[in-house]
Amino acid sequence: MEQLQQTPSQTVGPFFAYALTAEQYGYPYDSLMNHTLVSPDTPGQRIMVSGRIWDGAGATISDTVVEFWQADAKGQYRTAPIEQNTATHTDRGFLGFGRVGTGTLPGHQFQFTTIKPGAISTGAAPHINVMLVMRGSLRNLYTRLYFADEPVANAQDALLNAVPAERRATLLAHRTEVNNEIRYVFDIHMQGPKETVFFDL
Repeated sequence: MEQLQQTPSQTVGPFFAYALTAEQYGYPYDSLMNHTLVSPDTPGQRIMVSGRIWDGAGATISDTVVEFWQADAKGQYRTAPIEQNTATHTDRGFLGFGRVGTGTLPGHQFQFTTIKPGAISTGAAPHINVMLVMRGSLRNLYTRLYFADEPVANAQDALLNAVPAERRATLLAHRTEVNNEIRYVFDIHMQGPKETVFFDL
């Protein structure tokens, strides 16, 4: 008699990529959103944000789902619902929300194509809200990405300045330019001396 193998054990799952990032992992299903938060016509400064998730031993984590949620270039969040049956992501304009897993790119990177957000209110710095779902954590983890090249705005942001000064650097993405493309690098450290600040929501 043939015996089936036991389903692999996971803290979250099993196989959460199946529903959350289906296209990325080769499943024949549409994903509600992916790594692209904008269309080619979305107003604003187009950027790419990439990074890795690091564990306490200094190894990259290969099975994290990373979500971005942000305002547009005017500092406004999308309020219209995202339609499941829209033909392609490029038809959807500004989504303001993206999701990607760390298991398919070299070095377990995540990458998002978006625009640099505007400030959502006076005194707030441009930022992207970041959520993680991963093994070893029974709850979602929340942090924020701020831009290191916005020092004046960052100095006025109430939430960023509520973080101890010596830990604020863990929330900063750093700008580079590659072939005239603006990129920001934002690595997230789960433990250790560079541990990223997470917020209790």
